[in-house]
Parts: sequence; C-alpha cells; structure tokens
Amino acid sequence: MSRFSRAPLLGAAAIVVSITANKPALAQDTGSSAEILPPVVVSQPEPATLPQASKKASSTSSPQPNAAPASASGLPDEVAASGTANVPGLIEGVGASGLAVPLTTSRLTGAQIQSKLPGTADTARLLQSIPGVSVYSAGGVSALPVINGLNDERVKILVNGMSLTAACANHMNPPLSYVDPSQVVVADVVAGVTPVSKGGDSLGGTVIIETGAPLFAEAGGDVITSASISTYYRSNGDGVGVAANASAATETFSVAYTGGWSKADNYDRGDDGPQVRSTRYQSSNNSLTLSARDGRDLYVVQGSYENIPYQGYYNQYMDMVDNEAWSFNVRGLTHYDWGILDVRAFYQHVDHIMDHLEDKPGQMPMYTEGQDFGYTIKAEIPLTSVDVLRAGNEFHRQTLDDWWPPVASSMMMSPDTYKNINDGRRDRLGTFIEWEHQWDRSWSTLLGARNDMVWMDTGNVQAYSPDDCLMMMGMMGCMMANPDAAAARRFNGRDRARTDTNFDLTALVRFEPTALESYEFGYARKTRSPSLYERYAWGEGNMATSMIGWYGDTNGYIGNLDLDPEVAHTVSATAAWHDRTRAQWQFKVTPYYTYVEDYIDADYVGDQMDMMGMPNGFVTLRFANHDARLYGVNFSGSVALWEDRQTGRFDLTGVASYVNGENLDTGDTLYHRMPINAQVTLAHRLGAWSNAIEVVAVARKSEVNALRNEPLTPGYALVNLRSSYEWENVRLDVGVENLFDQLYYPPLGGVDYSDYKALGGAIGPVAGPGRSFTAGLTVRF
Repeated sequence: MSRFSRAPLLGAAAIVVSITANKPALAQDTGSSAEILPPVVVSQPEPATLPQASKKASSTSSPQPNAAPASASGLPDEVAASGTANVPGLIEGVGASGLAVPLTTSRLTGAQIQSKLPGTADTARLLQSIPGVSVYSAGGVSALPVINGLNDERVKILVNGMSLTAACANHMNPPLSYVDPSQVVVADVVAGVTPVSKGGDSLGGTVIIETGAPLFAEAGGDVITSASISTYYRSNGDGVGVAANASAATETFSVAYTGGWSKADNYDRGDDGPQVRSTRYQSSNNSLTLSARDGRDLYVVQGSYENIPYQGYYNQYMDMVDNEAWSFNVRGLTHYDWGILDVRAFYQHVDHIMDHLEDKPGQMPMYTEGQDFGYTIKAEIPLTSVDVLRAGNEFHRQTLDDWWPPVASSMMMSPDTYKNINDGRRDRLGTFIEWEHQWDRSWSTLLGARNDMVWMDTGNVQAYSPDDCLMMMGMMGCMMANPDAAAARRFNGRDRARTDTNFDLTALVRFEPTALESYEFGYARKTRSPSLYERYAWGEGNMATSMIGWYGDTNGYIGNLDLDPEVAHTVSATAAWHDRTRAQWQFKVTPYYTYVEDYIDADYVGDQMDMMGMPNGFVTLRFANHDARLYGVNFSGSVALWEDRQTGRFDLTGVASYVNGENLDTGDTLYHRMPINAQVTLAHRLGAWSNAIEVVAVARKSEVNALRNEPLTPGYALVNLRSSYEWENVRLDVGVENLFDQLYYPPLGGVDYSDYKALGGAIGPVAGPGRSFTAGLTVRF
C-alpha cells in the first residue's frame, strides 16, 4: 500500500477505541516508496519492568528496588530535560513519543525533584525551572501554575490521569495541592502548542504528574521489598516535612504506599524584616497503589487521601480551615496486535471549609462540597511503518455545592444560609483523533482534531436574607441595602443551562536535517469553556463579591451567565541545537504568539465602599469576554564546562522567559504577566557529591493591570545554594535559599491583604521569603 492510498484505513481506524479484543496484525507497507523511510516510533522503549514480549508473555528482568533515579540525557540533576527521558519503572502510555512529545515538552524526574524537596512543600513550585512556567502565589502548598502567561484553569493539569478541579471560590485546593512533592515520580510540561491527545478544555499547555512507577520481581525470583523515609527542615517559618514510601512485589503483583506531611509557621520577609502574616499551613497526602502485570500489560488501582487542616492566604479575605479529599483511580494499559489501549477512570470527593485564621479576626464560615469523576480511553495504532493514529474519548463531570451558613451575631450574614453555587454541574465529553506521518528521514507532521461538548447548569440560589433592606431607620429609610436579595431573584428567574460545542485543532511540523539540530513549527486552536464560578457566581454586594476570585487582588467578582468559551489561536516555532548525545550541550528557543477570542477578563462595575460609605480602594468587577493577545519567547540551554576525575563535572544551565499580554478591547495589560526573568545554575558533581549555585533574576514589573489596581514590583536577584551527598543508602541535602536575605516582591504574589487588615494604610504587594537554611535526610531500606 502506498502512502497515497491510506484514506480508507484512516477512516476505519477511528473507531478503534471500542475494540477490547485481539485483532490480526495490520499488513506491513510493502510499497517501495515506504521502504526507504524510517519507521515511526510509536512508543517509548519498554522499561525493564515490562520488557518487550508477546501478548500475555511474562517479564524476565526488573531493576533493583533502590536504584538511584537516572538523570535525563546525562544532564546535571538541576536541569529539566527536553522531551520525555526514560524513567525506571514508569509505564508510558499513548502519546509517549514522536510529535506527540513536542520540542516544547520538558520533564522533571528523579534527582531533579529530589534536590528541590528541602526547599518547598508545594508541587507547583517544582515547575518554576521549566521554560515558560511561573506561578501565582497562594497558600503554602497551593500555588497556581501559569504557562506562557495563561493561568490556572487555562492550563490542563492531569494527576495520575485524573482531571481535577478546584472546589473553592478562591481556588485554594487546586489539582497540584493533592500531591506532595515527594510523591512525584515524573512531571511533564507541554508549553504552548499541545497535541489534542494531551487535553482539551484548556489554552496554555498541559501539566502531567505521575506518582507511581511500579516495580516487579524478576521472573521466578523472590519477593522484592523497598522502603525509604525522608525528613526536611526549612529555618524560615520553621518548616518541617516527612515523607515515606514502601513497596513489595512479586513477579506479577506490586503494592506500594507513599505519603508526605509538611507544616510551617508564618515566614519572615527578607532584609531581616517582620513576618508575613497568613503564611502558615499544614498538609498531608497518602496514597496506596496496587499494580498487576500480565506480560507487557499493566493494571493499576490507586486510592489517595489528602488533608489540609489549615492554610493561610495573605492575598485573600479568607483562609482555609479544613480540606479533606478522597480519590480513587484505576488504569488498564494493554497491548494488542493492532496497537496500545490505555483506559483510566477516576473519582474524587472534596469537603472544603474557609474561614479566618488568627491573623484575620472575625468569623465567616464558607463550605464547599465538590466531586470530580470521569474516564479516558486512548488508543495508539501503527497504521504503517510511517503512520501512527491516536484516537480517544473522555468524560469529566464536576459537581459543586458552595454555601455559607448564617452567623448569628451578624446582621449582614443571617438569618438564612447563603447559597453561592447550588447543585452546580459541569459535564464535558471529548473525542479526538490525531495522525502522525514521517515523510522522510528529516520531515514529520502531526495533525489532530478534537471536539468537546460542555453542559453546565445550577439550581436556585438564595441570599442571607430575602429582604431588600437589612436595616431600616424609621423615616430615614433604608440605611443598609441588600443588593444580593434582588440579584438572587434575577438569577433564579433566568434559564441557567448552557451548552458549548468546542473544537480544537493542532498542526505540528518537525524538521531534523542532522543529528545535531531540530526545528518545529506549530499551530493550535484551543478552546476553554467558563468555569462554574465564572458563569454562576451571582452575588452583587461588597461582601459576596469579595469572596469570589483566585487572582490575589482582593477585588470582588460577579459571574456572567452570558459568557462565551475562550478560543485561543497559537503559533510557535522552536529551534533546538545539541550534541549527538545531548549530554554536553544544548540550546533551545521558542517564540510564540497567541490571539484569544472571547478571553475571559472583567469589566468595571463600581468601587467597593467601607462602613462609612467611602471607597476602600477595591473594586467590583464582572467577568466578561474580550479579545486579547499574548506573545513571548522562552530560552533554555546547558553546557558542560569541565570534567575530570579529580574535580568532577561542571555544568552551566539557564532558562529565560518573556511574555507580553494585552486586552485588545481596552488596551489594558493583562493581569499577572510575569516580567522578563531568568534562572542560571552552575552545577557540579563529583562521584556521590552534587552541588549547585543558582541565581534567579526578575526584572521590574512596570506593566500592570490598571483595572484591578495591580501593584508595581521592583526587580531583584536571588542566590540559592544546594548540596547533596549520597553514601550507600543515605542521602543528605543541605542548602540556603535567598542567601543574601534579599527583600523582594514576587510579581505574581498579589496584594498583602493580611498586613492591610492588621495595620491599615495603603495596600501593597506581598514580600517573598527571606533567607532560609534547608536540610534533608533520606534513608533507603
């Protein structure tokens, strides 16, 4: 069959996701034109735990349970590798190779993650060394990732295949808060143009977190066991943490436990300054995983429990006073003559409470109950030696109830329960197809299309009081109006059911003229429907609107039933140069441009007032569609400077990013755009001893969002030191974060509401942590 007569085969293969039994192998391409082309790589090399074997055949080898994590491509531990380097024990599924892994993909694994554990308890902050990635500051374990200037729910986040949603009006429990950094086995980030097989209902890119890499005993061998325990300390805020894992496995079955616990008090700002209020937290995550294999096939069942009893938020009116979540997910990865089938299903239940910790006096309980459940079915089919087809279907349902019990001592917050989101539902059904073709030894292409249907609805709501006036003063009339009563009546009187029909397209072209260089050009049309809070947050009073928002600006937000989905058009080009082994030097640059139709920004409604009826410096905004554009460039590179047996190896690595964003309708700068920033690391390794000197430089944030009164922040440079030593089964990590105790203000930190609440005066940006000495000890058994 020539490569010009494959249309019938492409159409027939689209229904493969329903196939669950073996089928005869596809005939090989016998045309002379195809024989001179290299085969398409359709899967990662099989890891040692599941070696290449016939269907239902047994494995013959496995790695040692305590093997040290491999550094990616021979690069130093501090470097995020381009692409997806092999990870011992990690079972790759559909889309693990070829153009399904664009050049804009970065992977963190093993020692790269281990070296960062003493310095943070927040999984999102592990990603800051990846080009194009920054974070919105939030609680101590709940930062919100940003990719190429597109934030939070505009980024697809998958945790062990689960598509999780923040069940909170302030997004205090984002998906990455359900994973302790010590549990992360691999973190992949696809920035910008993303294949349709790696997520819909998003704009900026995809973050994929995997916490399990099951190990199995050798064929006919004894049961293998492994365990480790780690402890960490950070002097600033007296942060402590403990992590543990244990596993046991036979040739065909494996059971593993991982857990992490962390706690910290308020941290001190730099320059020997005072504490930053509302930065204390405590968090724990526990997971039990059962795995079974049958030849190359893998079956996994995992249950997890997460609890955050408290977490302060300096840039929000509220704090988290409890968050409890249970999740359950299953996976079946099976191999057939026609290709690979990867099936996952999941369920999560969250109970969440907000109120005030001691740094913010007062009482205002807010309860949320949320559920996420769904499935994904993906298939990868090698049609010929130069063609691969990926197809899939997925479903995700989110349910949400958000209510605020009355406070008996408050005139404004009584006598009824305020129903913010009542029986909220958001269903998404997605289907995709993706075709990859190798034209010759240098050129390859990927084309993908995706449809996502989104159905949303919610029930009737109610204010604290049905009365339009909360306080009458005789003939003086109403002294305290209740705008939420009228808003609730208007909201309940409208049809709230919404249906969005979304389409995504991705096109990638890769050119590899030699073994030393790669070039990639891409276009993506990506669509995201509004969230439940963006559409259905209905309150209009100062207090009610101030409870809505995940921006850290303490302004008030009103939802909008008439919002349209966002549609982003992104073009990008990536050039990558490297040595043949990618171990001595590499450099990559990616400029990009994104135009967003119906970008969900906000419109000004009015100034918020204090108790005396005077403007308090904050504003009320309503979510609204506007057109926007973003453009920028990401750089990354590394070079081996020196290597000999006496002094070891020295590497210099660097990452730099720039993004610019504008609301094209108003001319205002898009909120929370990271100014130009860079991270440069001098890494050293000598045997079991590793060291790093890291410099993080951020320019002055001079372009700010006027609508939200976003604060300016000065530029700064931080110096961090890290060192580790491994001896047999023991690893010791020590370091210093912010070596010179620099006073600085993270550009995406938001405003310091806690200080404003305690001290009064003008509100300003949040100060970052001052100098902190870190230490970690890991013992493997």
